[in-house]
Amino acid sequence: MSFLRWKLNLKYVHKTFYMGRGCSISSDLIAGAFSYIGPRSLIYPKVSIGNYTMLANDVSIVGGDHVYDMAGRPIIFSGRAKLNSTVIGKDVWVGAFVKIATGVKIGNGAIIALGSVVTKDVEAYSVYGGIPAKKIKDRFQNDQDRIKHEEMLNKTYQDAGFDFKLLPRKMENTKIDVS
Repeated sequence: MSFLRWKLNLKYVHKTFYMGRGCSISSDLIAGAFSYIGPRSLIYPKVSIGNYTMLANDVSIVGGDHVYDMAGRPIIFSGRAKLNSTVIGKDVWVGAFVKIATGVKIGNGAIIALGSVVTKDVEAYSVYGGIPAKKIKDRFQNDQDRIKHEEMLNKTYQDAGFDFKLLPRKMENTKIDVS
């Protein structure tokens, strides 16, 4: 993966970051420890992804960058608007074929269902789905579980006591420096 990070000029991704084949990813991507982007995903500029976050195959983080309100000028000649940052928190799971609009903030521990279109911010520790995506339920049944999970997320992966054998096969070959 280090060769691929070099080839794609991904300077801001953790050494344990992994991505599938056929992705188109902006070189300014920020990605935390054990984050994953699935095959054929498209990631626009100004995106950050927290530790332990997984984006399934064919996820797109796009849009919002065309100037379309200039009378007398075709959109293709209107230039680009300034992109807002897209922030995806820690331990987020984004299902396959999800579309996320640029500028959206997705809170820690959120889950986005298969095929959803996310156009607005997503609450932490919530499950969202649909077109447009709406809250379906809370991820945890009580505040104690949420707090316990949040405490774990605030530890380093070295201190959290994870069983690295549970990693997906492609990631288990990643050299992990736990010093």
